[in-house]
Amino acid sequence: MSESPTKLTQETHDRLSAELEDLTTRGRIDIAGHIETARALGDLSENGDYHAAKDAQGKMESRIRQLQALLKTAVIVEGASDSGEVQEGSTVTLRYEGDDDEDTQDFFVGSIEERQGGLPVASPTAPLGAALMGKSEGDTVEYKSPGGMLKVQIVKVSA
Repeated sequence: MSESPTKLTQETHDRLSAELEDLTTRGRIDIAGHIETARALGDLSENGDYHAAKDAQGKMESRIRQLQALLKTAVIVEGASDSGEVQEGSTVTLRYEGDDDEDTQDFFVGSIEERQGGLPVASPTAPLGAALMGKSEGDTVEYKSPGGMLKVQIVKVSA
């Protein structure tokens, strides 16, 4: 399975690198302390604190592996510009074919690690994101979804 590089802004790369550093130092020490404290409580087979600490350790180690893989292949890019064209880092407002003029939805186009606020993410490698890339306000694009072909109009593009 070949991994394509994830495009990240310098700010996001720095944030993820700091998260990885924190998890591999302080995080591992904290989890080891929780496991040791829980282990001291006795019988491990019925020790909820121990099982919770081991579960937290597994989740943390999974996140560490995810960050290591992501940062290993990451490419640093500039943030989106105000060119009016959809690019990685853009926020787009879309209206699905057949919807009312006021019925729109905003998406962040880019990596989920770059996401701004609580917007849903349209990855440039996913059908919607790929269809949007390079398009401008007023353009209508078609993409294949699990439910069939969908048409959306780009109402607004912002950086």
